[in-house]
Amino acid sequence: MSTSSRKTGRKPPRAWQRMLSGRRLDLLDPAPVDIEIEDIALGLSRVARWNGQTTGEWPFSVAQHCVLVERLATIFRPQLDRRWRLAALLHDAPEYVIGDMISPFKAALGLDYKDFEQRLMRAIHIRFGLPPEPPQWVEKLIKRADRASAFIEATRLAGFSDAEAARFFGRPRGLKGAGVDALLALEPLPPEAARTAFLQRFERLR
Repeated sequence: MSTSSRKTGRKPPRAWQRMLSGRRLDLLDPAPVDIEIEDIALGLSRVARWNGQTTGEWPFSVAQHCVLVERLATIFRPQLDRRWRLAALLHDAPEYVIGDMISPFKAALGLDYKDFEQRLMRAIHIRFGLPPEPPQWVEKLIKRADRASAFIEATRLAGFSDAEAARFFGRPRGLKGAGVDALLALEPLPPEAARTAFLQRFERLR
């Protein structure tokens, strides 16, 4: 208990979350042992991208976005090692706890938010056998795939014009090859289907 808490006689605020797996995740000091892929998949399948401002019967979930980013990273670099594909799939995994905040709001919150997010990401990477911080080239590749996904989602689901999306996210290059058209024909999935798709990709990459 902190000094201020002892003085006031108040208990410190709860800083952990109970997961449906039964794990109790300390949000300030997350331990890899308390992280389960089923909790991540469930949470991400119920978190909406673009604050839910997308077309379709269902929100476009972070789980579905993560699957798309992993596929895009592989298109950009076909020989990408399986562990870096897993890193791409998990690139937004902390959002199963903190939700998906749009970029302008993240910027307004400042560095404390980023530090919290990075601590949780490092614990997630360790839990699934990845380096706490991947090589810089991997991070750049994932960022490229993430921005490409944002452009695609923005223009197909979130009401952005092509020019507007290009200004904010850049126009993707290198999207070619078998199956690309089908991959980019986005259709938001129900949460259970998005959760299943995420877990299936995870199992193939483990």
